[in-house]
Amino acid sequence: MAEKLLAVKGMNDILPPESARWEWLEDKVRALMARYAYRNIRTPILEHTQLFVRGIGEVTDIVEKEMYSFEDRSDKNGDHAHLTMRPESTASVVRAVTEHNLLYEGGKRLYYMGPMFRRERPQRGRYRQFHQIGAEALGFAGPEVDAELILLAAALWKEIGITDWRLEINSLGQPDERALHRIKLIAHFEQHANELDEDARRRLHSNPLRILDTKNPAMKAVVDSAPRLIDFLGARSLAHFDALKAILDANGVPWTLNHRLVRGLDYYNLTVFEFITDQLGAQGTLCAGGRYDYLVEQIGGKPAPAVGWALGVERVLELLQESGRAVAPLAPDAYAVVPDAAALPLALRTLQTLRAAGVSVQMHASSGTDGMGSMKSQFKKADASGARFALIFGETELASGCVAVKPLRAGKAEAAAEQTLHPLADVTAWAPVLLA
Repeated sequence: MAEKLLAVKGMNDILPPESARWEWLEDKVRALMARYAYRNIRTPILEHTQLFVRGIGEVTDIVEKEMYSFEDRSDKNGDHAHLTMRPESTASVVRAVTEHNLLYEGGKRLYYMGPMFRRERPQRGRYRQFHQIGAEALGFAGPEVDAELILLAAALWKEIGITDWRLEINSLGQPDERALHRIKLIAHFEQHANELDEDARRRLHSNPLRILDTKNPAMKAVVDSAPRLIDFLGARSLAHFDALKAILDANGVPWTLNHRLVRGLDYYNLTVFEFITDQLGAQGTLCAGGRYDYLVEQIGGKPAPAVGWALGVERVLELLQESGRAVAPLAPDAYAVVPDAAALPLALRTLQTLRAAGVSVQMHASSGTDGMGSMKSQFKKADASGARFALIFGETELASGCVAVKPLRAGKAEAAAEQTLHPLADVTAWAPVLLA
């Protein structure tokens, strides 16, 4: 016997019935995005490595440690392409928008769903292949669009029943404001060099702002006493931030100002935000994002403002499970019970008519050794399928030109009393019974 092959570590299969929970969430997202006039975009999993080096930032954990990158086979000129499996989608969306000149006729509101890849230690809520849903608004400079995206995320939590969240916001200002802050920040950390861990010392002169985002509790005091970026912001940056807060307040969305919130990617400016839960331990960030007005130009496009967020699908589904939120698995409307294989042609013709009318029907299939199986075994499978009705193509029913419809989700006495006969000659007339 050949050796059994297993999935790559940290890259998980999503099997039924768990996959039904994913479909449920995706359907909720699609419907909500449509109400906010966001349109779907799908980008390749493989991109040129330089896209992420230039877009995310060379001195980031993602680029330095976590990307799945490789050198492709040489082309006819002997050149080798350096490719990377996307670790996030914002850079890919911006590349697509720039390449196809989508902003020529004005701003675009876009959303995506799909797998991302980072080579890190698999742990609860964090995998090497993970999935994100994101929303991006490109070509809009005003704080009202920052607010719209935050309201969109808050609406999603309400739609799917998540209540355990808090919103943290901050402003990173503009590059010239950060440059002044950077000088003071480096000086502060140099004065406390003996309190910095290895990562902080490495980033001290390359990306000192990221030190503020440390998760090391031993550095809390030195970080808390560091100069605050908001104290270096000019009037326009503060006005943008104040307008965002006013819109959130007017819509009843609670928020907390977190001066240490800087996000892990280099392309952010002005607004940054995170939706956080306390139910998932260290992996508590559900959704995060912010404004990135300079990324389009960094990737080679004409300068254009942009803002967006991404959420972790695995974390959202885990939080739903932790909070006891019931997400009903997708089940067929009806299950066809066919005692005699001779009735299969008629049964399948009936099921096709029902499916064309919008009814979801699961067909009982034979095992290949003992025919169609007993009525008892078929009813067990009908019940296990989660279907609300059984369609019984029995000898007595067929002799009268009918099929019996039996409710499966009521008590036994009530179900027996409610079993009804419906004519096979006019299936579309009674199909709505199965959808009620």
